[in-house]
Amino acid sequence: MMSVTQVKVILSGGPIDLSTPHRSVPAAELGQTLKVRHGAGYEHFVHDGEYQTVDGCEAAVFRWTGRTKIAE
Repeated sequence: MMSVTQVKVILSGGPIDLSTPHRSVPAAELGQTLKVRHGAGYEHFVHDGEYQTVDGCEAAVFRWTGRTKIAE
């Protein structure tokens, strides 16, 4: 069984009421858009290579790039 390395994530920007619990993504997804469901749509975030140290742990910073609505 192959282990997938998880990377801690910080979300930057986006709606002020977006819940930001502790998040992590597989390391292979750092180059992809992170879609977070929020209300009737998805908030989109991308990682541009920035990292921050939080509580002694390195976390990838994903910046908000826009929103899409869920198709009905």
